[in-house]
Amino acid sequence: MISVDEARVRMLARVERLGAEQVDLELVGGRTLGAPVRAARDQPPFDAAIMDGYAFRSADTPGDLRIVGESAAGHRFDRILEAGEAVRISTGAPLPAAADAVLAQEDARVAGATLTAPATKAGAFVRPRGGDFRNGDLLVEDGRVIDAGAVAAIAGVGLRHVPVTRNPVIAIIANGDELVSPGDLPREDQVYDSATYAVAALARAWGGEVRRRAPVRDTQDGVTDAVVSGLSECDVLVIVGGASVGPHDHVRPALRALGAEMIVEGVNVRPGRPTWFAQMPGGRSVLGLPGNPASALVCARLFLAPVLETMLSGSQQLSSRTFEATLSTALAPNGARESYIRAIARKREVTPIPDEDSSLMSVLAQSNCLIQRTPHASKAAASEQVLCVLWTT
Repeated sequence: MISVDEARVRMLARVERLGAEQVDLELVGGRTLGAPVRAARDQPPFDAAIMDGYAFRSADTPGDLRIVGESAAGHRFDRILEAGEAVRISTGAPLPAAADAVLAQEDARVAGATLTAPATKAGAFVRPRGGDFRNGDLLVEDGRVIDAGAVAAIAGVGLRHVPVTRNPVIAIIANGDELVSPGDLPREDQVYDSATYAVAALARAWGGEVRRRAPVRDTQDGVTDAVVSGLSECDVLVIVGGASVGPHDHVRPALRALGAEMIVEGVNVRPGRPTWFAQMPGGRSVLGLPGNPASALVCARLFLAPVLETMLSGSQQLSSRTFEATLSTALAPNGARESYIRAIARKREVTPIPDEDSSLMSVLAQSNCLIQRTPHASKAAASEQVLCVLWTT
């Protein structure tokens, strides 16, 4: 049984970043940038006024200056400013050629067409050309998730169509005669399929485009047909359930019959030891998750999240979803498996949820993070710092 880290390394060694596509600027929020964005010109592209007031040559102050025109935003004064001249200027407007200072409106003394200007230093109330960025500067790094700030920078360099990584397509199927889809009427010996819906919600939050399918019956032919169909429309196939080795677990035999190479066959983790990973002929990946909802979600967080990150950006940034918090109650010593305890974090204090049964959906609904415990970790006292993992960013 291999460790979580080793399992992740093996999986990610078989995953490659997807290609880029061009998307309209208005639709790129939340997508992953597929190429670096660099400036194509200086910003601002001219020396600009920071305040409403008057622009002039600082060498002409102090003294009386003749007001000869105006420079407004989008309508610059179109000739070189001569000695002894000034122009009225609006915030953001270009300084006239040869002008190098601005006097704020509230400090100006104006009589008719004459401005009496005090001694003013060059650069006063001037935003210099290129003060934000210069032609060729890197503004947004390749692989970044595009937020509002990145959109502003991308728009600011004039890009209308933006290269973004294609969203990974994730097909999700559940295996088990005991499962019925929400909205259908279950028999007394059946339960609703909740795990695939929950995994789908996480996959979407991580940038995946999800194709979720109805539960598959416990036959090898049924599983084989579902796998073949799922692989035809996805980059990663996620199979929830059927991951053990009992007489009704047909997933692995079906995959082997289809030529799958098993990369990971089990992980030393609690919950989720039956998690596995395979690669199909042609390169598509298959991630097998346990059927219990908590086990499925924990292992999706540990393995599906970095797989999708790698497909989107070519790297993993799991540290961005981890944090340290203070325990509100003590934790018992951990066993031989790396453990992830569902917990509730509030203001940097974290409370483990006592009942860790991996089938309990009520516990999942309460938790907003996981407490990570290394194998054979000693007892952790209340007020001790522990490492926690966020479900999403």
